[in-house]
Amino acid sequence: MVKELKILAVIVSMLAAQAAVAQVDLKELRAKPDTTIVGESKTPLNNLNRIHVPIPKLDLEVDYWKHWTKFGINANQASFSDNWNAGGVNSIAVGVLGWHKSEYNKNNFQFATEIDLRYGKIKNKDQLAKKNNDRIFWDNKVAYGLSKSWALYFSLTFESQFDLGYTYRTEEGIERIYEYNTGFMGPGYFTESFGLEYKPDNTFSLRLGTGTARQTLVLNDRVKPLTVSEYAMRYPENDPITADQEKFGLKPGEEFRNDLAFQLTANLDRNLSQNLNLKARYNMFADYRELSDPDHRLDATLTAKVTSLVNVSLSGIIVYNSDESKKVQYSQALALGLTYSLPR
Repeated sequence: MVKELKILAVIVSMLAAQAAVAQVDLKELRAKPDTTIVGESKTPLNNLNRIHVPIPKLDLEVDYWKHWTKFGINANQASFSDNWNAGGVNSIAVGVLGWHKSEYNKNNFQFATEIDLRYGKIKNKDQLAKKNNDRIFWDNKVAYGLSKSWALYFSLTFESQFDLGYTYRTEEGIERIYEYNTGFMGPGYFTESFGLEYKPDNTFSLRLGTGTARQTLVLNDRVKPLTVSEYAMRYPENDPITADQEKFGLKPGEEFRNDLAFQLTANLDRNLSQNLNLKARYNMFADYRELSDPDHRLDATLTAKVTSLVNVSLSGIIVYNSDESKKVQYSQALALGLTYSLPR
């Protein structure tokens, strides 16, 4: 037993000696902090050529502009046989539209420009062709954000129409033009407005224009207000008038009028569902000299997308302007059309 213990003690001492030697060897292999782990080659590397590896430049530029465009055509048509007992009249209506909006946003600064162009005509059997849509609208706005939802803004807006508009009269079953009513720059409106804008999101905005000026111009000779004698010369076949005309707030011989007012403008452009959009604009213009008799205009269009190109639209316009008519004016249209939008 004693002999076996001696043998075990010798084995333990030999293992301890080997571990000490291994530890010394590992210490020798450790790299000091000021040494280079990979040694330099003793042979010169003169035969190696330097290779330039190009690193692509990343043009990470921020585009502060956004653009949207729509243009399209719509049509309505109806026809009836000569023996159709339920009544009706053959008709065809065609309309075209173009719309574009550009917007620039950087920090608290914003610039937006929007142009809306519409023109359409309808022709009924045995009647003269008439306009059923005619609008030139161009709005420009500069705004500086005060908070998340409020901003100071300045806007410049132009409104007019493309073509002459008429009033008609039927005599002995024949329809004829009775008077010239409107035309390009007859009237034309320029509106400058300054105030506060409330915009909680990208689908709705409300402008409160405390400092607003509107210029009314009638530069089309065919729609200018006429005196009694001028009317008799222009329309010899019409019934004579008993007093000089007043149109768009202008009297005969006047081409320009300037009004200072408070203006309220609300814009809504919202998707009610995936394929249904409601776009509306309401404008109230209250002349400071006649605050009790403001002008109102509401444009609204409900568009249902059938395919990527085909859509059905229901549009309506309500206008009250005592300088044009003492009664409320309105129009409504239902159309099937093709519309192409960018970006796709």
